[in-house]
Amino acid sequence: MKMALHLPLRRSVGAVAAMTLITALPFEKSVGTDGWSTAGVASAYAAQQDGGPLTPDDVARIRGVGQVVVSPTGDHVAFTLSVPRMPFEDEDGPAWSELHVLDVESGETRTFVGGQVNVAGLGWAPDGAAITYLARRPGDDRRSLYVIPLAGGESTKLLEHETSLRSYSLSPDGQRVAFLATEPANPRLSELAKLGVKTEVYEEELPFSRVWIAPVDLTGEATATGLARLLPIDGNASDVEWAPSGERLAVVVAPTPLVDDSYMRKRIRIVDAQSGTVLARIENPGKLGQVAWSPDGEHLGMISAEDINDPSEGRLMVVPARGGELIDLIPGFEGHVNVLHWQDEGTVLYLAAEGVYTTLGEVSVDGSERRTLIEPGGTTLSGLSVSRDGRTMAFAGDTPLHPREVFVARFGGRPTRMTDSNPWLASRRLAPQQRVEWEARDGLRVEGLLIRPLDEQEGERYPLIVSVHGGPESHYDQGWLTAYSMPGQVAAGRGFAVFYPNYRASTGRGVAFSKMDHKDTAGGEFDDIVDGVDHLIELGLVDGDRVGVTGGSYGGYATAWLTTRYSDRFAAGVMFVGISNQISKVGTSDIPDEMYLVHQRLRPWDDWEFFLERSPIYWAGQSRTPLLIAHGKEDPRVHPGQSMEMYRNLKLRGEAPVRLIFYPGEGHGNRNAAARYDYSLRQLRWMEHYLMGPGGEKPSFEIEYPLEKKEQEPEKVTAARN
Repeated sequence: MKMALHLPLRRSVGAVAAMTLITALPFEKSVGTDGWSTAGVASAYAAQQDGGPLTPDDVARIRGVGQVVVSPTGDHVAFTLSVPRMPFEDEDGPAWSELHVLDVESGETRTFVGGQVNVAGLGWAPDGAAITYLARRPGDDRRSLYVIPLAGGESTKLLEHETSLRSYSLSPDGQRVAFLATEPANPRLSELAKLGVKTEVYEEELPFSRVWIAPVDLTGEATATGLARLLPIDGNASDVEWAPSGERLAVVVAPTPLVDDSYMRKRIRIVDAQSGTVLARIENPGKLGQVAWSPDGEHLGMISAEDINDPSEGRLMVVPARGGELIDLIPGFEGHVNVLHWQDEGTVLYLAAEGVYTTLGEVSVDGSERRTLIEPGGTTLSGLSVSRDGRTMAFAGDTPLHPREVFVARFGGRPTRMTDSNPWLASRRLAPQQRVEWEARDGLRVEGLLIRPLDEQEGERYPLIVSVHGGPESHYDQGWLTAYSMPGQVAAGRGFAVFYPNYRASTGRGVAFSKMDHKDTAGGEFDDIVDGVDHLIELGLVDGDRVGVTGGSYGGYATAWLTTRYSDRFAAGVMFVGISNQISKVGTSDIPDEMYLVHQRLRPWDDWEFFLERSPIYWAGQSRTPLLIAHGKEDPRVHPGQSMEMYRNLKLRGEAPVRLIFYPGEGHGNRNAAARYDYSLRQLRWMEHYLMGPGGEKPSFEIEYPLEKKEQEPEKVTAARN
């Protein structure tokens, strides 16, 4: 969701760029505005030039760092960079993903694979001399495994398979690769389709993802084609990791390819790498995240749910590799672990969310000793990667001043920002962002984030946009909070306050807090949001008559609920891929078991009345709030019928303006550049019309696109981008 201004490169794929495309910041120890070492950011607010506030056009251009992987020697960091396609200029589609490499000592960053590419799955050769990655390059029928030398040169295909590679793991000696790929389609189906028989058997003909092993030559002199052997492992594989000895694999499998199974029923199997024989079965209790071998191969570390009803994987657990009891290394932790790394066979590093901040800690394998290495309160960090000697760590990190960039830290030191993917952003005027806390009506302390209006005047009250996160097993961090679906700095630049509540059931505050919505869907969790709005009104910042709400998925559900059940409190709403009818949601979603196990804890037939009364359509008759509804037409998670039901019930009642926008080809959120840009503009216009403008009748369904006009003035566009 993070995009940028610069035109995509049109160079040959695989070439090492001669010029630096990302301005690298010096590796230094200055302390930035976030309290951590952030080279070049220390005086960011003061240094910003008056290029005006952030605009939707700017948001469409923002680049963002994705995967970050440090080399075994710690001298270089490979990372992916999301480069958006520009609406009305490039062929429409999702952002491109390029491969870049940072030299840690010099701070220089080079583009290794750039242009119209989609690079994923970065890895390093064991000696650090080359980078491996997945991509479907020109001439490829499917996604394959490539290698490119660190010293320079072209990419070479290492491995192609009869279907696309989903993910892979290099053996410790770099001579074999274990990879995941789906089974090939039944050729009979293609033959029947040619005859007009295009029957789809729902949920029963999904292809399984299997584990394969093939030899590889990291020098790039040979391509492994047709040499892979299938391991006879039951289930649908979603992850595979080599043991340090190279003799075993840890394989994550679910019973079927169904999304519900991938959420709730992933389990670990220890497998002999030669025969595929299952040596041990590890039955984690619920949702499962990262799995990692200890350096001696005796243990597995994992990020797991606490139990089958835990909404999110976030417990740091260790288990003997031969099988046995799982040990929670931080029992009662009031946060959520995101990434783990074995520092040695007796110590585990972990990156975790604690409230709106992230922390880095380490704990002994028996849980007896624990210490915090990076305290909460600075850059929001993700994607921990550590060099072989444990002395160099790389992260992706964002702050209220910038989207995700590469950060590097020496062990015991503070993370330093090393890249600047959006240098033009320094010319934009950004509004202050702060953590806020309030007391809910039942006494619970709740927190969130607030972007104050740009150029705020003391004593003046401002319109407010509440942006509600999805999940609800998610949360907002004190980082960059602006995207195509989040109004953030764009709205603040136009005189809005923007509020991001981490209501009960959010992550980042431990298991008990995340379970507080169980059997109480749309109860205390959405009351928390209303109470947070009241807090901002009491502080004198917000005009209570000009409050709007928006959000996607579960945030779309909150929007639908707050604009119906609490219609008297909200003057505008923009609902995105949201829920309107909890009864039909169960029957049309691909995650009905997940909804039951980690949230509702009821089936509709257990209490039809409860499901009905917690549905926004039940309260549609009392709505007076203008509502804009948007949905991807191919959404499998929240069926587009949910938006149709909301629209139809409101329109039939005729008490509030309502509009429904469908995005063909989009799913649970927009991926393509034009659809993102359109939604961003419509969301902002709806809020301005009803919270700042005349209100009343809906604005025209037709919309003006500033980038379309710029495309008609090529000389001005070119000048603006140079």
